[in-house]
Amino acid sequence: MNLVVMRHGEAGWHTLDQQRELTEAGRMATAVVARRLAESPWRPDIIWSSPLVRAHQTATIVSEILNCPVIEKPYLTPDDDPGECLNRLIENPIDALMIVSHMPLVGALATLLVDGHRHGIPFMTSQAVMLDMPIAGPGCADLRAQFLP
Repeated sequence: MNLVVMRHGEAGWHTLDQQRELTEAGRMATAVVARRLAESPWRPDIIWSSPLVRAHQTATIVSEILNCPVIEKPYLTPDDDPGECLNRLIENPIDALMIVSHMPLVGALATLLVDGHRHGIPFMTSQAVMLDMPIAGPGCADLRAQFLP
């Protein structure tokens, strides 16, 4: 499985965290990363996205550039358990998948898959990493590429 994990683009402020929208800079940085991903050998076939506005907007921009569908997943919000996401990866193996979510989930998930623990590495907004995972499990992935805005 090739898994791209991406943090949403820069978002503005809103009284409700769930309603925060991407800024213009966030949209542009996301498009830059999506174009770099499009030029790579690791294009996803499908995108799983957090249902929160800023992540869904990020996934939509990537989807338009890569021409692949987006499916919202309720277990990809900022404070969700990366173990739950891992369980879903095990249950639904997809050869080329992208996940668009938030910190701290993206950092904890990437660390769980590469190092087998949940301490979490930092992700900047619009950053994506490509993980090569022969099988889905803790410590089973190798970091192959990083895409920065």
